[in-house]
Amino acid sequence: MAARPDNEPFLSARGVARRYGSHEALAPTDLDVRAGETLALVGPNGAGKSTLLAILAGALEPTAGRVERASAAPRVGWVPQRPAQYGRLTARENLELFARLEGVQDVPGTVERLLALVDLVGPNRPAASLSTGNQQRLNIALSLLADPEVLLLDEPTAALDPGQRRRLWSLVDVVRERGGAVVFATQNLDEVEHHADAVAVLQAGRLVFLGPFAEYERSPAAEIFA
Repeated sequence: MAARPDNEPFLSARGVARRYGSHEALAPTDLDVRAGETLALVGPNGAGKSTLLAILAGALEPTAGRVERASAAPRVGWVPQRPAQYGRLTARENLELFARLEGVQDVPGTVERLLALVDLVGPNRPAASLSTGNQQRLNIALSLLADPEVLLLDEPTAALDPGQRRRLWSLVDVVRERGGAVVFATQNLDEVEHHADAVAVLQAGRLVFLGPFAEYERSPAAEIFA
């Protein structure tokens, strides 16, 4: 992992906002993504969680504000809600294609490792014909191709069974424990309680709370899903 100045965030949102015509999907928002931290984004449907994650990932341009990256630009992996893969290609072919685009040195070895890691060794049919859970596992494998320092996850366990969820969180823990950062959007309060160091609460496109999990538990924002 590239060296960074002490305490420099991997990513910093500075007044990032997104409008669609007259609709404000995300009001100006500030937050930092720091090494060794797992940040949960919580809020009702339409609160702006997916919009904020897509902006942090660089997949969506803000209509105002900016995202600042650390001086040693971090590698970012992103797991969107919808499949980000080619439906006509198999899981293996998707991984091989994106591995070459990422400039991965050992493409065959990396692909085999990731297929085993997310338990997708068996299926050998077009990704579009895979179950929703298997498509999500492929999404996760694709996000890990570049050995990310920042992992951005948009409701990653929604389509996974309990065993697959445990496997996902073990992969997430590896990223964090080696000094990376994780940001995940969820409506599962058990996941927030067991995996988040910090919590950002969005409601109607506005950041209404940002702080450590212990403070979140005591804040009025915790009542949103109570």
